[in-house]
Amino acid sequence: MTDNERATCAALAGLLRAAAVLAAWGFALMCIAALVLALTVRSLSVTAAMSFGAVVVLGTLERYFAFRLQLDQALFDDLARGAIPSLNALDTALDRLGLRNAPATKAARPLDDRVQGTRQLMQRHAVVIACQSAMFLLALMTQDLT
Repeated sequence: MTDNERATCAALAGLLRAAAVLAAWGFALMCIAALVLALTVRSLSVTAAMSFGAVVVLGTLERYFAFRLQLDQALFDDLARGAIPSLNALDTALDRLGLRNAPATKAARPLDDRVQGTRQLMQRHAVVIACQSAMFLLALMTQDLT
């Protein structure tokens, strides 16, 4: 890998570490919604209960994205530091662990494709958290406070 590719990997790993704040927010929303449902489901309005339920369901998807992003962060960090010497070595390791479906050609996926895929995953994660936040806000707004 070239110095520019290692720098790209290091920058993306840093961005993924910073995005962990979003993951913490999504996890907190899911935990709070699950706790509210567990303790007060009978006294909630139907809309509030469904909204809190949606936050929990979206939270399971958010946890999957957060897990994938944590894995990507570690892999890009290791690529940047040289702990993983090449993209071929990474693909071989992922194949052996069953985490990658290798195409018949066995050619390494270009770094730009990997970076773009991780950025798309980050965007999807952020969209799920935005939906969680909106549903949580809707649940709070539709609660009967009397």
